[in-house]
Amino acid sequence: MTEDTPEKKPGKGGAKAAPETREERLRAALRANLARRKAQARGRAADAAETESGRGGQENE
Repeated sequence: MTEDTPEKKPGKGGAKAAPETREERLRAALRANLARRKAQARGRAADAAETESGRGGQENE
């Protein structure tokens, strides 16, 4: 028994749905990346402020 129609695979959307979901994934990844970079910048700024005030890294015992 042969089929003339191509087999539909699960998880594959239509041609229109795939680019939208890809764009949504890219937007989410960009937002996460931006949030991570902002957090890193805040952490670096806090470290720099502690170093300038003399309270940085090493404590005297």
